Amino acid sequence: MNATAFITFIVVTFLVGVISWFKTRRHKITTSAGLFLANRTLSFTAVGSALFFTNISAAEFVGSSESVYVNNMTVMAWGISSVFAMLVVSEFVIPVYLKGAMSTTPDFLENRYDRGTKKLVSFLFLISYMVNLLPIVLYSGAVALNGLFHFSDIWHISYGSSIWILVWCIGLVGSLYSILGGLKAIVISDLVLGICMFTGALLLAYFGLSHVGNGNLQEGIHTILTSKTEHFNSIGTSADAVPFSTIFTGMILMNLFYWGTEQVIVQQALASSDLETSQKGIALACAGKLLGPLLFILPGIIAVHMYSSMQNTTEVFSRVVSDVSPPILSGFIAAVIFGAAITSFSPGLNSASTLFTLNLYKPFKEKKGRTVTEADLLRNSKRFEMFASLLAMFIAPLIIFSSDTFYTFMQKINAAFSIPIFTIMFVGFVTKKVPPIAAKVGLGFCFTGYILTQIVFDTGIHFLHILAILFLLTTTIMLIIGKLFPMEKAYMAQNKQVVDLKPWKNRHWVNGLLLLIMILLFVLFSRSGIAT
Repeated sequence: MNATAFITFIVVTFLVGVISWFKTRRHKITTSAGLFLANRTLSFTAVGSALFFTNISAAEFVGSSESVYVNNMTVMAWGISSVFAMLVVSEFVIPVYLKGAMSTTPDFLENRYDRGTKKLVSFLFLISYMVNLLPIVLYSGAVALNGLFHFSDIWHISYGSSIWILVWCIGLVGSLYSILGGLKAIVISDLVLGICMFTGALLLAYFGLSHVGNGNLQEGIHTILTSKTEHFNSIGTSADAVPFSTIFTGMILMNLFYWGTEQVIVQQALASSDLETSQKGIALACAGKLLGPLLFILPGIIAVHMYSSMQNTTEVFSRVVSDVSPPILSGFIAAVIFGAAITSFSPGLNSASTLFTLNLYKPFKEKKGRTVTEADLLRNSKRFEMFASLLAMFIAPLIIFSSDTFYTFMQKINAAFSIPIFTIMFVGFVTKKVPPIAAKVGLGFCFTGYILTQIVFDTGIHFLHILAILFLLTTTIMLIIGKLFPMEKAYMAQNKQVVDLKPWKNRHWVNGLLLLIMILLFVLFSRSGIAT
């Protein structure tokens, strides 16, 4: 990549930072609510873009393109089917959180079970963020940037060494963003990057298809629709990385966990000014998810027609951008990738700090009889963010030794933490008398069962089906304990009346339209559609 592309990258990145600073310069962070929840003042466009871009990191660009190139579009199921989960969360879960004025999802567990369950789950979340979420965001961003700029060649160092350096660059910038700007600065960046991302995706599609058609856009479209069309198939068989049947077992559970209980995601929705705003924002994020095939999958399809083989398939997306784009667009997309890494890393860091500060540090100090001021919370939250970011930066480069494709590796690690937490959250939502001991037993059983089936015993069953089996077994165990040792007093949710809980009146027809588009996309990208 030449100097023009690099200058464009620097200019666009600088402009995003300046716009974020300009929009937040009067937003002084003096309380934990301001740092973690932007004082609950976000509009629906801010909520929607924050949800979408917190979810979209460089991992989506890197992982989706690689999976399509190596296999087919079955990876699309993760993003497209999540629309159903998001709408379920919008209708049934977010109202509960807002009603209880909750700052973290484990707050619900304290109300439903006890403080010990809240602390245990908060600790699991923190472990997940520091050894999984944050390192994966850093690693995928480093892979994408190295593929675009070829730093390992420019610096005359090994590929692994360049990944180490880029991981630390992204981590340091992301840490400053979160520590100095809080959630408000992150959300403003998301809005700006949203415009840039969709613009870049359309331009990349144009240049990529034109390249495949030897300079002719229509010829490029004709080529990808008439040759190697098996890569368009999103209906996976048992031989594919994502069999279609898994959508209805472990995948739906992981999506419900991610959009309904994952702190880094839910925190964006909890920062809304009222329930209607939150539901509108989630619908907007759903629309963004439905555009996923254009944003993340088309580059993989283009790569199928450009390269017969690749030594390092994690660089599929980066190589397409480098080979088909003019220098200005390459630099522009590199800035978007860098921004996507930052706006996924920073919210993750912010959410980890929220969990530590409010759920572990503050209760620990209060238990010792000490008064915890807002200044104490802010100071210690920033210290924890520094610690978490440093740990993530040390772990991230080690992902290079994974034997799975990047996207599969990411989802398998996520599952170890997500399903145990989701299961006890689910039982807590649908029952009133299952006791705290059942939640603790359920966590231990589900987590241990997953580790054993993935590391010790070779079951031959897809890991997503294993998750569904463990969910059913854990739920059954918790219900049995609840039957034998029920709580004396049934759980009753309290309305703390912090925000307006009037729902969005147009949500039903909008949600119905979103679900219809979701189904039509699966039909389009199948053997009944264009994958003939």
